[in-house]
Amino acid sequence: MTSTVPNAVQHTDAAEPITMFGPDFPYAYDDFLAHPAGIGQIPATEHGTEVAVIGGGLSGIVAAYELMKMGLRPVVYEADQIGGRLRTVGFDGCDPELTAEMGAMRFPPSSTALQYYIDLVGLETKPFPNPLSPATPSTVVDLKGESHYARTIDDLPQVYRDVMDAWNRCLEEGADFSDMNRAMRERDVPRIREIWSELVQKLDNQTFYGFLCDSDAFKSFRHREIFGQVGFGTGGWDTDFPNSILEILRVVYTEADDHHRGIVGGSQQLPLRLWDREPQKIVHWPLGTSLSSLHDGEPRPAVTRLNRTAGNRITVTDATGDIRTYPAAIFTGQSWLLLSKIDCDDALFPIDHWTAMERTHYMESSKLFVPVDRPFWLDKDENTGRETMSMTLTDRMTRGTYLLDDGPDRPAVICLSYTWCDDSLKWLPLSPNERMDVMLKSLGEIYPGVDIRKHIIGNPVTVSWENEPWFMGAFKANLPGHYRYQRRLFTHFMQDRLPADRRGLFLAGDDISWTAGWAEGAVQTALNAVWGVMTRFGGATDATNPGPGDVFDDIAPVELPED
Repeated sequence: MTSTVPNAVQHTDAAEPITMFGPDFPYAYDDFLAHPAGIGQIPATEHGTEVAVIGGGLSGIVAAYELMKMGLRPVVYEADQIGGRLRTVGFDGCDPELTAEMGAMRFPPSSTALQYYIDLVGLETKPFPNPLSPATPSTVVDLKGESHYARTIDDLPQVYRDVMDAWNRCLEEGADFSDMNRAMRERDVPRIREIWSELVQKLDNQTFYGFLCDSDAFKSFRHREIFGQVGFGTGGWDTDFPNSILEILRVVYTEADDHHRGIVGGSQQLPLRLWDREPQKIVHWPLGTSLSSLHDGEPRPAVTRLNRTAGNRITVTDATGDIRTYPAAIFTGQSWLLLSKIDCDDALFPIDHWTAMERTHYMESSKLFVPVDRPFWLDKDENTGRETMSMTLTDRMTRGTYLLDDGPDRPAVICLSYTWCDDSLKWLPLSPNERMDVMLKSLGEIYPGVDIRKHIIGNPVTVSWENEPWFMGAFKANLPGHYRYQRRLFTHFMQDRLPADRRGLFLAGDDISWTAGWAEGAVQTALNAVWGVMTRFGGATDATNPGPGDVFDDIAPVELPED
């Protein structure tokens, strides 16, 4: 069991694995990708047509890769580097195999469409050392100056099990957890929609914290406080307390916070390998074609302007001043870029979509990593017989500390701190070394006999995603009342619903998805956008493998009234 406060029900005998395909839009993207008929085709008259793909993160690269396979010519624009928030960095002067994940670093098995591409490019995964997971030798929970060492939840004081029970009861009584989890595992779409439709109408205006407070199981403030600081799955979730409870339910229903795995060698390899991959099944282009070869090795630079021109085409200006016009484009960057960094025509989107982008709420997030000479934390304390140091959850500034190694005799990495929202903003004014000093001081109070600094073999690397100019935040997290906004953005790929003069530019990326902050959402919305572009060019899916737009009317997200 991976959770500090586990999910309410564990199913082990289901015929189908759970997948992050819902509950808002329960479409089986993994089956769509695996089908031998492929995901669609376009008329031969459109082969070689250029389509702009703005953003070279995972969503953009997946979209470009699939468009290329259909015979279109994607033109990828990227302001920074291929990968987006799949960003893997090294440490100056250290072994190049020693890396840190500045963005996405852990992926649940329920990310089944993501796993398709991980397998496609031949990457390996391994268990990620979350709190109390089997991959973690031990966990220390340090709250209010009191530390508890644990290998499993049973090693913690009774109050933590009481909090676990409270969360289980809260989910069962307020959100039909067992019923929904079972329906999602069995891919029982009618039941999923029945349960979720009622919950959306009932809970759209409710915060995560309000949901807890409304439950008799969480009458105790002490229990709510511990739950916020220690949480479930990946640690404390109090930074999510102001967000919509619907966002949290999407995570727990789909087991997105359980059984995480990391990508061996770093997550950025996935988009980089797709960039270089030469697909064996490809239309129009000769064998040996890749996204890299279509771009002479490098994507186009940052986009500075987007506007509509005659014939309802999309005109793109890049940082070099080059201007190109396309019959279709996909935008995969974070939506706030369209409000600030990129000069945009109002005519690009309907006004209610602009409103939805304006109201998008982004979470801040920061990390700091240091390289160390070896996994010294595995040394046993002579007095206690315990590991010298453990994966650590605390209410101190560091909040979450992760210990990452590839064997006892190899250099290793410590993520000294991983924080979100207000906890992340506390680090923002500090330099990397100032951050490290504060973190080492906090950890020194938890482990007074451990000299972490003497093991550090290189300079720290850090990121604050809210300060990254092409991101301005880590990931979207809807606030109460934002369901309608998210629905507009997610369903934007169904452009037959839009005025004719607002079509041709498609939105994708994890902040467009219902599961923001997860790479699976980036993949799913990329496939939605590919379906939209294919349809715009007169293409279609095979009758035996309908795409997300083909079945849209049967499984569309519930629509709430606006009056």
